Amino acid sequence: MQNILVVDDDAHIRDVITFAIEKANYKASVAQDGFEAVARFRSEPVDLIILDIGMPEMDGFEVCREIRKHSEVPILFLSARDEEIDRILGLEMGGDDYVTKPFSPRELVARIGAILKRTKGPKIAEPTSPAQREAGGVLLDAAYRSVTYRGYPVELTSIEFEILKLFLERPRMTFSRDKIIDLAYPPNIHVSDRTIDSHIRNLRSKLTNAGAPNLIETVHAVGFRLAAMSAAS
Repeated sequence: MQNILVVDDDAHIRDVITFAIEKANYKASVAQDGFEAVARFRSEPVDLIILDIGMPEMDGFEVCREIRKHSEVPILFLSARDEEIDRILGLEMGGDDYVTKPFSPRELVARIGAILKRTKGPKIAEPTSPAQREAGGVLLDAAYRSVTYRGYPVELTSIEFEILKLFLERPRMTFSRDKIIDLAYPPNIHVSDRTIDSHIRNLRSKLTNAGAPNLIETVHAVGFRLAAMSAAS
């Protein structure tokens, strides 16, 4: 049973979320503030974190920043503020999704399922394409959902992995932002163009830090593609 850590300083919201996810056959752990969230994450296995942003003392962004020092566990942000800058900041910090309050518990569970499917899905390669794709020293293994650069691991979020997989599977194709949304996100999940830009920026940064700069290039007024000089033949 997959364990979901629910972090919110509002006891009612914690209860609503816990009831919904336990009904969906997930295990729930709870934390009432950021400090307790970090402590619980360090003390027990966690498959996904539902993380409220607006908590006193140690807010959700600070919790995310601390956890991202050690782990790429999926994080779904909750916020009472429906502002684009908050969504972009949350995704740039390594969040996998962002839900505003008030929210539908059923939609929240659906988003949890979609994230976990991407990150914990069956380790079976798609029959229509090889399990491994390589370009410029970057090796993506779809069967084990791993990315390495010259043998060294590159930690990506689930969405970053799916976007990189698109580029490596179609090295000669230029992807518009809308096409990336259609192919990298599950159905019925709506995000903005700026969200895609944030994911691309994060992906480029991680690849650059690993030693693989310029793997993804921008095609002005069109979208993004794998750099021609790096694409595998």
